[in-house]
Amino acid sequence: MSREIKKVLVIKLGALGDFVLALAAMKKIREAHPKAKITLLTTPPFEALAKLSPYFNHIETDGRPGDLGETLAMIGRIRKARYDRVYDLQTNSRTNWYFQLLRPFPPQWSGIAFGCSLPQKGKARLRMHTLERQADQLRAAGVWPDAPTEPGGAPPPDLSWILRKHKESRATAAPAPKPYVLLVPGGSAHRPEKRWPVEYYAQLASHLKARGLDIVIIGGPQESAMARHIQKATGGARDLTGRTDFAQLAMLGAKAALAVGNDTGPTHLLAAAGAPTIALFSDASDPDLCAPRGHVAVIRSPDLQALPVSTVASAAIALLAR
Repeated sequence: MSREIKKVLVIKLGALGDFVLALAAMKKIREAHPKAKITLLTTPPFEALAKLSPYFNHIETDGRPGDLGETLAMIGRIRKARYDRVYDLQTNSRTNWYFQLLRPFPPQWSGIAFGCSLPQKGKARLRMHTLERQADQLRAAGVWPDAPTEPGGAPPPDLSWILRKHKESRATAAPAPKPYVLLVPGGSAHRPEKRWPVEYYAQLASHLKARGLDIVIIGGPQESAMARHIQKATGGARDLTGRTDFAQLAMLGAKAALAVGNDTGPTHLLAAAGAPTIALFSDASDPDLCAPRGHVAVIRSPDLQALPVSTVASAAIALLAR
């Protein structure tokens, strides 16, 4: 008889977009183990959002140790906790190393680590969208026997719980009652090829403002200069860069009329929260592997510098009309 699963560890590190997509698998893990004590091993930026979710009993945020001593301390804590099963949703060299450090008596381990008891096999996983890839991983672990793994088959992450559990704590996170559009003009500073030019966002903002929509710009503090550029062009856009955490962004997305953004984490979060979303992709990333799902229009352009404002504006009008 197989051992009863009472204590579960879920590992998810990485970037915001990856974390958001993994929420779909996290939901399935909770459904598979409704009575288990489930711990999430992650990093500090995701703590607030994870605590609001209904999927975990405990959150640990030291999942990316800075040195060998910290790594061994974390591994010692995991070993002492005596987890019955680990779901490695990161499946990279770092988390594979965590598994090896837990030998010779590791817990049941779902992932791709050499020697793990619940492996996801085959190279097909490398060509799957994140949602289908993680559905296939859970199928291989025996907790989602009928997991849909065909392209586009896996369900998107569900953040409906954010509306039930999150109460806004800052006045800055409450835009005017008028319908509003969220713009995400930023992204990774070392990946400028993934950004649509800020002047194009400004033109789009002016177009949408003329149609009676409020404009709200989101991002980190480093995107404040972009927000000021858009504000100057539109006159009256609202700058929330650097003033929202991930939970507040999700709340904003749940109530937005539209979101437009580059292939960056906040765009994924807004889409998962329910915002009708336009996601802009260059050749720097493949939407077949990582695009947000839901009420989403993906616009692909080999070079975002060459993507006309009119193309995005037409897609925006179409989404707003639905």
